[in-house]
Amino acid sequence: MSLIVKICGLSTRETLEVALEAGADMVGFVFFPPSPRHLSLETARDLGQHTKRRAAKVALTVDADDATLANIVEVLQPDILQLHGKESPARLRDIKQKFGLQLMKVIAVETTADLALVPAYAEVADRILFDARAPDEATRPGGLGAVFDWRLLEKLDLKLPFMVSGGLDAQNIAQAVRVSRAGGVDVSSGVERSPGIKDPEMIRAFIRAARATEELAVR
Repeated sequence: MSLIVKICGLSTRETLEVALEAGADMVGFVFFPPSPRHLSLETARDLGQHTKRRAAKVALTVDADDATLANIVEVLQPDILQLHGKESPARLRDIKQKFGLQLMKVIAVETTADLALVPAYAEVADRILFDARAPDEATRPGGLGAVFDWRLLEKLDLKLPFMVSGGLDAQNIAQAVRVSRAGGVDVSSGVERSPGIKDPEMIRAFIRAARATEELAVR
């Protein structure tokens, strides 16, 4: 099975086009004001129209209310809602019922105990994304460039598709996939020259590394 590659936090037509041309399967757009990658609705509309159907559009939100989600869905027309906050399984069910979109739930991982949340979310989410847990003093839950111990996922028995994120880059992606057995990878800060500023060549290098990892897996 092909490795799903998601480039998250895109904010300009130039870098979006680079990700699309390089073969990203998913492109992520952030709707969370504390993040340096946060998009206005106007920009999101433009980027969504530019994407067309060349990759799955993913809208990242953090504990967003229905009105906020409705605005995002209207302008971006995403394929997937990525829920990066403390949304409960019940909240996921509510969102799915209201918006009818695929849901990707992010679960922050630091210890094995964090995986206790997985079964409840797996009943309603369409995909799980495991990310490094942010420090207590952090102002946002992701995009911080931190790596978690992928070995925590080695014995994970999850029928649902899952991805890994957190501190990934072109140099460590092969190890991350080999250890975690994830079917997808998600990168944001690992393809940036500074917070929120994507680097075209780093995007290309990451996707090349992902495809090389994929080829090794089938040998």
